[in-house]
Amino acid sequence: MLILDPVQTVACGGLFLIAGYAIRARVPLLSRFSIPAPVIGGLLVALALLACRQWNVTPVRFDTTFQQPLMIAFFTAIGFNASTSLLKVSGRQIVLFLGLATGLAVVQNLVGIGLATAFGLPPLFGVITGSVTLAGGPATGLAFAPLFTQAGVQGAPSVALANAMAGIICGSVIGAPLATMLIERLKLRTPQRLDVAESMPAMPPPALVAAAASAVSAEEQAYAGLRSFVLILLAMGIGAWISGGLGALGLTLPSYIGAMLVGALIRNLDDHLGWFGLSLRSIDIIGNASLSLFLVVALMNLHLWDLAGLAMPLLVNLGVQSIVVVAFCCWPLWWLMGRDYDAAVMASGFVGFMLGTTANAMAVMSSLTERFGPAPRAFLVAPIVGAFLIDFTNAIVITFFINGWR
Repeated sequence: MLILDPVQTVACGGLFLIAGYAIRARVPLLSRFSIPAPVIGGLLVALALLACRQWNVTPVRFDTTFQQPLMIAFFTAIGFNASTSLLKVSGRQIVLFLGLATGLAVVQNLVGIGLATAFGLPPLFGVITGSVTLAGGPATGLAFAPLFTQAGVQGAPSVALANAMAGIICGSVIGAPLATMLIERLKLRTPQRLDVAESMPAMPPPALVAAAASAVSAEEQAYAGLRSFVLILLAMGIGAWISGGLGALGLTLPSYIGAMLVGALIRNLDDHLGWFGLSLRSIDIIGNASLSLFLVVALMNLHLWDLAGLAMPLLVNLGVQSIVVVAFCCWPLWWLMGRDYDAAVMASGFVGFMLGTTANAMAVMSSLTERFGPAPRAFLVAPIVGAFLIDFTNAIVITFFINGWR
């Protein structure tokens, strides 16, 4: 048996990550459903290990020591994106949209608990098949999986992956037809005036876009990347103390919460005082790279055989959850977000990230605007909520349910 150390495991993950991108580029169906490349690459290894298990062979053992730091680095980068200045852009609608998403996350967990109980499964099985993997996606599912394993949910990582992957597919399939039905049945039209930028209040440059990196020298770009990397490490280090302190108080929290909060604090201090000179482009690159490597390493070590016997509960749960999300979009989201063309496009994005990921939401909304015309308000509100704000509130919701149903 081949035993890989932590560095070799991440290097192996990097190779399969590149393979995942190559496969997705050559298989249109994978691109159409926005299946993440790390999931494709990691599943290749997980499926190969599943096949080897049929012959009682374990060809390789991975050391996933770096999996946790990579996961924390990604969520720390999410924290750096949580700027209060962004709330000034369509602030009321962002807050309302976030409130609706958070409310539905609670409903997803309640529905999941009810269905899990009906199948004779632990209530926390319903939570991990609820907002953890639907509103949260595969990254949040795998990040919380150790807590669910400790709480007695058998095969939590495998359940998280299966439910998240199925949710991604459902989110991609359901979102566009739902919005198309609303647009065509109600004869909605794109707004004639698209001068949204004129209505935006002035705000610090970091709140709108990362600085144009092409305009600075290579040395300045390198220094910006180094500074961003150090700040992420600093937030992770201080955040570990915060998470440890919260844990000492008896709160069951994911390990990334402290670092995420510190990242948000640094971001908002920089927005108002300019102390750190953040490069959001560099932070996004580091965060996305950390997420990709975290996912592929986590999936490489996944035990798919733990899913035996759970196919029916997962399918029933996903079907019911999809109906709940669609009903929620038709009412109250459609009514509260304005009952117009932008609201319909927002509904499609809502389906995308409440069943799958923000990538699904953006893909679905883009397909609609290519056909029916621009929806500027939808593209302001949905990405801000789906990309990071929901991660904050969903973590609070999940933590409440874990502590309440242990």
